[in-house]
Amino acid sequence: MTEIKPHAAHWGYFDAVVENGRVTGVRPFGPDPFPGSLIESVPDVVHAPSRIDRPYVRRGWLEGRRRGHLRGADPFVPISWDRATRLLAEETTRVRAEHGATSIFGGSYGWSSAGRYHHAKTQLQRFLGLGGGFTSSVTAYSYATAQTLLPHILGTNEVLLGRTTDWQAIARNAKLMICLGGLAAKNGLVNSGGAGKHDYGVLMRDARAAGVRFVNISPFRGDTEAELEAEWVPIRPGTDAALLLAMAQVLVEGGLEDRGFLASHCTGWDRLRPYITGEADGLAKTPDWAAPITGIPAATIRRLALECAAKPTMLTAAWSIQRADYGEQPYWLLIALAAMLGSIGKPGQGVAFGYGSINGMGTPRRELPAVHSPGIRNPVGLYIPVARVTEMLERPGGILQYNGRDITLPDIRMIWWAGGNPFHHHQDLPRLQRAWSRAETIVVQEPWWTAVARQADIVLPATTTLERNDIASSSRDRFLRAMHQAIPPVAEARNDVDMLADVAEALGFRDRFTEQRDEGAWLRHIYEQWRLTCGRLGYEAPDFDRFWAEGHIEVPPVPVGEEYTQFAEFAARPEDEPLNTPSGKVELFSETIASFGYDDCPGHPIWIAPREWLGAAAAAEHPLHLLSFQPATRLHGQLDPGRVAAADKIRGREPINMNPADAAARGLAEGDIVRIFNARGACLGGVRLKEGMLPGVVAMATGAWYDPQVPGDPDAMCVHGNPNVLTADIGTSRLGQGPSAQSCLVQIERWEGPLPPVTVHVPPPVASE
Repeated sequence: MTEIKPHAAHWGYFDAVVENGRVTGVRPFGPDPFPGSLIESVPDVVHAPSRIDRPYVRRGWLEGRRRGHLRGADPFVPISWDRATRLLAEETTRVRAEHGATSIFGGSYGWSSAGRYHHAKTQLQRFLGLGGGFTSSVTAYSYATAQTLLPHILGTNEVLLGRTTDWQAIARNAKLMICLGGLAAKNGLVNSGGAGKHDYGVLMRDARAAGVRFVNISPFRGDTEAELEAEWVPIRPGTDAALLLAMAQVLVEGGLEDRGFLASHCTGWDRLRPYITGEADGLAKTPDWAAPITGIPAATIRRLALECAAKPTMLTAAWSIQRADYGEQPYWLLIALAAMLGSIGKPGQGVAFGYGSINGMGTPRRELPAVHSPGIRNPVGLYIPVARVTEMLERPGGILQYNGRDITLPDIRMIWWAGGNPFHHHQDLPRLQRAWSRAETIVVQEPWWTAVARQADIVLPATTTLERNDIASSSRDRFLRAMHQAIPPVAEARNDVDMLADVAEALGFRDRFTEQRDEGAWLRHIYEQWRLTCGRLGYEAPDFDRFWAEGHIEVPPVPVGEEYTQFAEFAARPEDEPLNTPSGKVELFSETIASFGYDDCPGHPIWIAPREWLGAAAAAEHPLHLLSFQPATRLHGQLDPGRVAAADKIRGREPINMNPADAAARGLAEGDIVRIFNARGACLGGVRLKEGMLPGVVAMATGAWYDPQVPGDPDAMCVHGNPNVLTADIGTSRLGQGPSAQSCLVQIERWEGPLPPVTVHVPPPVASE
């Protein structure tokens, strides 16, 4: 018997085809103009050999080898759910009693499920909060630096995450769109909470057809699709701030800055202008100064600046730009350039961040929230910036400076992770593995034997979304999707919320955790809460029973002609509609940031040479700049065991994109297996030649599951191709403390030995107790 079940994932809505209790195929969601290929991997990963079939405990943990023991090599011992629950209750109680609530780290950062009820991080942190508290994290790896910076400068993160100026407004009003980091079409395949329509590419092409000229300022021509006919301006990675300063200098030199806007809508121009002109430090930031830094001819810099001044212009930067050394600076300078043009708040113009980083950015939509599960206040209140996990583990009792605060780092004894994989998204994985050994107990809830599960002590098998009911929802999308359970739980897998409820019962607070609702009652409750909020905002959603029966809701689109431009009210009436900054204006100089005394992020934006870049002395030993990017074949590490990701690999290794000249200089050809290395680590990859790659720059997707050649050895080469064995784990600055993954130098050589097998897609060794 064949059944069709409505479902959703971060890579889109689909119908699951189910036969005899197995997912055998998928069908695209009807209204989606471009469903993409990622849904094809769903049956592969749901029934993958790497599924965790029952609870396990690391044998060394049972034998007392805990703190200080490098994990990853010990076999795992299968145990019952009853025993797992008892061990977790006892260990949580012991750690809290002996070391306090802050000794438990419930970071659990990751994309988790598109379903808003079975959202692993939300449920885990609710459990830990009700149980007495924990150390948590703030910000996101994708845009941590900007998340911290932008509220100081613009008073909001809406320009980064919220309802940005929509594509209809850009198409109707702008004539030029300057894109730092491009507008990569592949990133439009995914959206947190799912997407009913992948219309990102359609909207961009509509803007081009309306006459918008695109400029792709990136080391890679392919960061804009060919249909946009973008001008490609190749730039040396990490030098965007120098380019923007030089463009600003051209405007000042020509008297083209909007002095009225700078006086009425901004503060600090009197402090930034002398730095641009060189009056402050004796060094004018001219195109001739920027050309040898950026690799962009001075004439091109000058032409771009003058074109911005002559045409209605939208300025944007991909999220990747701020994931680099001193990543605050280009974002701040892009805002400053928009202010100099007087374009902030003008229809279809100004500045925004994230076009080209995720689906839904700039999609015309109503201002409606997403469905969400209720969280809980963490009674401890201690947090770290999300990308400083390794530092926290290495330096208990040390001081971490972040955004004007001095944070005393806790002594972490227990790590509890659900819905994510730090051995995918964190930098310098060898260093992380050493720091990981400082914990006494590591608990992981995970459907698959990913790298973080292999680095755990207690492993709990979680269901996939296909094995439970849920609701997919995103504030960036006009659709809401019912996720019907398609198959029974695989083997002994359980829903995260159910396993946590049992531990909560052993600890005496099950009723507070569940609020005495089962899955069905919770789905109805959170839907009705969303429905009430929508009603207050002018949209009448159908009741839950109708939504669940029909499988989805489509919120009516924004009428044509009602384009949205961010900061329009502020631009029109700055006194009546001030920004949420200390001055109520755009802060080109921030007294608040200046008061922190950070030399790596002073009171106004500046050029600071990156710690790792092609202009550094280190480039002689490691002469290639490695960029790591979100792949088109999976979502970060999700779907890596699937057919789409597998088909893209080269002899089972992650591809590395190289300019043909760089490959030829090393005697390399298309398809060769290579060793990519620096002082931090090494991995294997397969050569893929790209004509549109700036010479000296190579690029590798993230998400190949970390697979060290010698399990448990942090110095071992990753045979699969995870670039985060190479990237540096250092904060962008003391202000943002975001990841600096895009500042990374490497060398590449042909792999001459026997090709080591990739073993991470099958379970690790299992032993008796």
